[in-house]
Amino acid sequence: MTIPALAVIDFHTHHLVAGLTPAPTDRLPDALRAHWNTINAKLVDEAALLADIESGDLAARVVNTPTALLADPDGAVLPGAIARINDRLAALAQRHPGRIHALATIDAFSGDAGARELLRAVNDLGLRGAFIESAKGEILLDAPQARPTLQAAADLGIPLFVHPVNPEGLTRQLSGYGRLGTLLARGTINAVSLVALIGSGTLEELPRLNIVVTTPALGTILLPAPFGKDGQRDANALLRRQVYVDTMGFHPALIRAAIDVLGVEHVVAGSDWPIVSTGPIGPRLADALKSIGLNEREQNLIASGNTLRLLSGRQ
Repeated sequence: MTIPALAVIDFHTHHLVAGLTPAPTDRLPDALRAHWNTINAKLVDEAALLADIESGDLAARVVNTPTALLADPDGAVLPGAIARINDRLAALAQRHPGRIHALATIDAFSGDAGARELLRAVNDLGLRGAFIESAKGEILLDAPQARPTLQAAADLGIPLFVHPVNPEGLTRQLSGYGRLGTLLARGTINAVSLVALIGSGTLEELPRLNIVVTTPALGTILLPAPFGKDGQRDANALLRRQVYVDTMGFHPALIRAAIDVLGVEHVVAGSDWPIVSTGPIGPRLADALKSIGLNEREQNLIASGNTLRLLSGRQ
């Protein structure tokens, strides 16, 4: 039987909406500066964001705006910037209904302020999920500062995309290994965020909290049970209930491992465009899913069904 072309929604897409400027690259080495200048040009280009949809490669994108792309060298973001980002993301989604879905940018470590902005973004602007960072300095997602945002997301029934950051010490330690070292550091902190949420009991306490992580965090998904500070927490059961992972890299073995541990209903198509992903997405995802023996229903769940269910609040 011939499997029809997949309608793919890319859950992992970065974009800087109109009026925002990427972080300067002048302090980067020459080769890295050229690489990031190319990425930055796509990040601010709305036509580039839509090109793969218009070509038929994608059905839609789920867009986020990381504050890390806007921060100064000390990591600071201008006051009011996050609210302006969310206003413009909502306008972007309204200009392209059904083709662009936007996640609110939220500082999960800002206490009640983060929760208030999340409520505004969902209730007033109509955004259906949020983008948060895995850590802030040495603070992880089980910190009291993050609890208001996590509680608000659980109450609203919207997903949180927990995205990697560059952990200062580990990134410095692995910097000599180039891009591989950077990805390893970022994947590690993404995994650590899950350790914090499971080990602290946060996922148990907030059973309606749904988390999406990137493929580099996959190591945590394979944690044996039981787990946690008291040794009595069934990590795998919590992961299968509340955690989703994207397909960044489109590696069949990693997608298969995620399905085996989380279930096919908890894997979403995601490419990390335009930072990691290059070239058409649909054919690469389709080939990967076919190669691990998924049927048409399972392929469509990963390609778009799971994302649509997450964004609808029907987890």
